[in-house]
Amino acid sequence: MHRLLDVLASGVHDTKNQLFIAESEIAALEAKHGLDLSEARYAIELASSRLSRTLVAYHLLRKDATLAVVPAVIDDLCAEVLLDQKKHLAHAGIELEVACAVRDEWPLDRDLITDVLNNAVQNAGRHARSKVCLKAWNDDTTLFFRIEDDGAGFAESQAGITRGTGLIVAERIISLHQRGGRHGSLHLANGGELGGGFFEMHLP
Repeated sequence: MHRLLDVLASGVHDTKNQLFIAESEIAALEAKHGLDLSEARYAIELASSRLSRTLVAYHLLRKDATLAVVPAVIDDLCAEVLLDQKKHLAHAGIELEVACAVRDEWPLDRDLITDVLNNAVQNAGRHARSKVCLKAWNDDTTLFFRIEDDGAGFAESQAGITRGTGLIVAERIISLHQRGGRHGSLHLANGGELGGGFFEMHLP
């Protein structure tokens, strides 16, 4: 099984390299002919990001995962997600609002948590009617992120909210964050403040 997973991981790496070449070719065409192919480049970046999450899932399943936990400025992290997602959502007629009430640093794996937030915002944008909101706040022991939209909410199954691979990986990444014997947790529900579903993570 491990050998098969190694082969699949190698294939994912090769595919990501091909996507990088395709994006470079598109950027060259934009410069040469004055075209705006930003949505095509975004689609390639999104595909590459999904492949990256596949590799993350592979590493989480293949062996014990270790996180690169360092103090991170949460306001900067939220601003990065806004920069990554705002233009594409605006192209689809979706407003992205960010409200960060965290002024201090917080220990976390910045790259992985940023990826989780980007993925959650993208998912919310696919289901939103006109608005997605990312909020961050904290108390003395916990950092909270919440992403919600004004869509129809999460699909329900008999066991609760349906979870795809992206959510399973996100839940694993979040739970690996631990401090003082407490683990991070992921919460999904319908009936958010905007009327749709919400994605909320708690990090110790």
